Amino acid sequence: MAPTAFAAGGHVLLIYELHLQNFSDRPMPLRGIQVFDGTRTADAPLISFSGPQLGRKLISVGGGELDEASTLGAGRMAIALLCIAFDGDRMPPRKLMHRVLLDDAATDGPSVDTQAVKLRTLAAPLSGSEWVAVSGLSAGAHHRSGIIVAGGLGQISRRYAVDWKRRKDGAFFSGDPRDVRSYHAYGAEVRAVADATVVHVKDGLPDNIPRTAAGFETAVPVTMDTVAGNSVVLDLGDGQYAYYAHLKPGSVGVRTGDRVRRGEVVGAIGNSGDAREPHLHLQVTNGPDILASEGLPYVIDRFRIKRPEGAWQERRKEFPPGDAIIDFDVR
Repeated sequence: MAPTAFAAGGHVLLIYELHLQNFSDRPMPLRGIQVFDGTRTADAPLISFSGPQLGRKLISVGGGELDEASTLGAGRMAIALLCIAFDGDRMPPRKLMHRVLLDDAATDGPSVDTQAVKLRTLAAPLSGSEWVAVSGLSAGAHHRSGIIVAGGLGQISRRYAVDWKRRKDGAFFSGDPRDVRSYHAYGAEVRAVADATVVHVKDGLPDNIPRTAAGFETAVPVTMDTVAGNSVVLDLGDGQYAYYAHLKPGSVGVRTGDRVRRGEVVGAIGNSGDAREPHLHLQVTNGPDILASEGLPYVIDRFRIKRPEGAWQERRKEFPPGDAIIDFDVR
């Protein structure tokens, strides 16, 4: 899935994966990956990855770990999880080209667009403050590396997915950790991020008992039909969909075919489906399926983040940063 540039944390980011397949009959140590402006390939690389830095970005397909030399065995495949940040006035080029360096050779990949889809500006999915975007853009997050074969294709539907949790006084809950009502996010109203058409609704699945040191088991078996729990999918237009998952049972107030307005309440945060504790899983994709689709970037029109010294800073048309305290009630 080619990247689309978007703003986050004061930078412009390109987030995507480079698939590397060894079709030869001998192992190939991956010595480096260089990324070039695809319109100016004679120039120096925009960025280079090598050594341990490259190794940390590679995941092996089909089991097993790559060695310290990042050796790609005969017939094996690896995926490089890449993120390139552009600061200040330095904007991404319209195209990228990648060069893979081996011991005794180098090979260039095809040119890749950096505006693969229309970048949507969305409204906040929640109201109020003390929200935290968990499992967001980090390469180590399970969303980012969660390549799932669904619909006959290996896809990352959760590439830009966020688990919205609420943290007060440094904790996500207060009271009994096995009671969903102890969690600060539980029951919070979930809102439409745009004027849209409802194309999927599921309700009636029970909440799970949250995970604790004693263990975890979902209230119903996890299948492709139940993994998202109680859920709503909005058709945003232009082949893009907003998927809300793990909603509170009985809270879904819309039906398939309804037109909703930006900011309209569509449900409430719960702990249904494959959810360990109450949160809103929100993702934008190129299809209405929770897994058989590709994750797409977006930005939120306005929000505030709390800086380390305690002051609030307004952000406009950015993707929400992970682990920061966020306030959606910007006035």
